[in-house]
Amino acid sequence: MLRAFRPGDGPGVVEAWRRSVPADPLTPGRFRSLVLLDANFDPDGLRVAVTGGRIVGAAYAVRRLVPQAGTDLEPEQGWIPFFFVDPAARGRGLGRRLLTDALDWLHGHGRTRVDFASYTPNYLLPGLDTGTYPEAAGLLASLGFRTLYEAAAMDRGLVGYRLPDEIARRRDDLTARGYRFTTPADDDLVDLIALAGTHFHADWARAIRECCAAGTPLDRIVVAREPSGRLAGWAMHGAYEAATERFGPFGVRAELRGTGLGKVLLHLVLERMRAHGAHGAWFLWTGEDSPAGHLYRAAGFTTTRVFRVLRREAAR
Repeated sequence: MLRAFRPGDGPGVVEAWRRSVPADPLTPGRFRSLVLLDANFDPDGLRVAVTGGRIVGAAYAVRRLVPQAGTDLEPEQGWIPFFFVDPAARGRGLGRRLLTDALDWLHGHGRTRVDFASYTPNYLLPGLDTGTYPEAAGLLASLGFRTLYEAAAMDRGLVGYRLPDEIARRRDDLTARGYRFTTPADDDLVDLIALAGTHFHADWARAIRECCAAGTPLDRIVVAREPSGRLAGWAMHGAYEAATERFGPFGVRAELRGTGLGKVLLHLVLERMRAHGAHGAWFLWTGEDSPAGHLYRAAGFTTTRVFRVLRREAAR
């Protein structure tokens, strides 16, 4: 039987997730925070499969009830952040039925464009790791999903990390020219959130605002200001789910890239992460061949997983 999520289903969904997606386990706390407490969560959009009173699969469909920025509810856009089927229930077409049910629900709400897993603010994974989940890749392709782009997750170890001499020299050179690298004061957060939301991504502004409101120490952030005093960029860690070893978000104004500001900010935060006892740094989302991807690789990061963001478009 396929039906909408009901009160009391949460533990069964999490347990079925663990059986079905062992490479990406989920805790009840993360399910509560990222799904149930999401402002866009609609129980009808979380389709569950029940056999013999036991949850054996789910597909989560979501559309915006609250705009990410401004007043835009993206009325044609929907997302499927995840789906799964218990291994014991596979081979019977249940995954196809769940996904079709979720897509029909989105279509009934006027959503003609559906992305797999790229939903913000509360995505669990950036997209589909086709190497880990080849069967899911085949099913999504058969339903008309096509690759939109790829997101690389990267990691680097921090045991024994020290600020490279080259970076220290670049920092000192920029400082001599009037740039300042500091921990932001409370008042600086106004400029920081505006820069993140205006020049980068509304979700970055949200992440900074929410983590600081939740009490994330400001020494997790390094900001850079130009000689004129204008905020030039920032880097940080611990913004998402209070994960100390998770790096980002991170950005430098477009017109200042190539000055070395990005390298300095990145390494100053890695230095702070090590000082806080982090044994590694990681993040989930960049383009492998993007300027940011090359910057991370030069700083010692290596790609650990590649996710495909998928899209399906259909006529009304």
